[in-house]
Amino acid sequence: MRRVIGGLVGGLLSVQVASAQTAKWPDRPIHLIVPFPAGSSSDIVGRVVAKGLSERLGQQLVVENRPGASGNVGTEVVARAAADGYTLGLANTSTHTLSSSLMAHPTYDPLKDFAPISMIGASPFVLASYPGLAARNAEELIAKAKTAPGKLTFASAGPATLANLAGVLFAKMAQIELTPVFYRGTEQEVLDVIEGRVDMQFGTIPPSLNLIHDGKLRAIAVTGAARSPILPEVSTIAESGLPGYESLLWQALYAPAGTPAPIVTLLNGEVNAILKYAGVLQTFAKMGVEPEPSTPQQLADRIAAETKKWHDVIVGAGIKPQ
Repeated sequence: MRRVIGGLVGGLLSVQVASAQTAKWPDRPIHLIVPFPAGSSSDIVGRVVAKGLSERLGQQLVVENRPGASGNVGTEVVARAAADGYTLGLANTSTHTLSSSLMAHPTYDPLKDFAPISMIGASPFVLASYPGLAARNAEELIAKAKTAPGKLTFASAGPATLANLAGVLFAKMAQIELTPVFYRGTEQEVLDVIEGRVDMQFGTIPPSLNLIHDGKLRAIAVTGAARSPILPEVSTIAESGLPGYESLLWQALYAPAGTPAPIVTLLNGEVNAILKYAGVLQTFAKMGVEPEPSTPQQLADRIAAETKKWHDVIVGAGIKPQ
């Protein structure tokens, strides 16, 4: 009986200590780990959110760029960090839905090792082609591909990238055969599409926008469920004969598993409030990012659903874990 009482008292004391610590949070700078290089789209999104949180919490948020292994290096840092609310991470589609299928020896579990906080925003790719290609929309492109299986090519940064998987999913749903051409950098990739050495690419919208407006690339379709506000005249792949198609690069905020629930709840409310700021909306709009506030559970459900979706695409394409 004494052991039982002692255990209960010890448990209550632990709860009281944790509550007291949470009540004081944050009383020192918070570190936001961005697992991508400074200046990347995910880095810019992370810094916008960090600035807003710093202002609202009255405490500095220090952004640390920890790039490497497609975002897995920095993500592992967060997985191993203390669950005290002073280390947060920026997630994206690659780090939290592709990694478990593409890593031969995963160093973290996207579902078990983290406490989801909130979605931040998402941006589609634009399927853009060589202007001389005899196809002006996704329907015409699919029809052309069916007449010459494997002849049409699309550029990508590698088989394990989300842009490549967007193309793989498109070909699978359209029941066509496209040939990928892999590049180490986007500069040569874009140049080859412009000059017609490769037929098309799935690219992020902001760097493609001026090339599309100048007629150097032709926008065939966008990969979101809805049209992009910065390319409103361009149809989605879903409305072009492939209902249900969607491929988005999204960003979200998370913490190590075990982070106190009151801290997660507080951060969720603050992020959702930041996503209503006019300045944030303007910055995101220029980047082609649409704000997507969410609850922690909605983010967890999204990660679980997309992990399965992309796992099936990766396995079906025969892409081997590295």
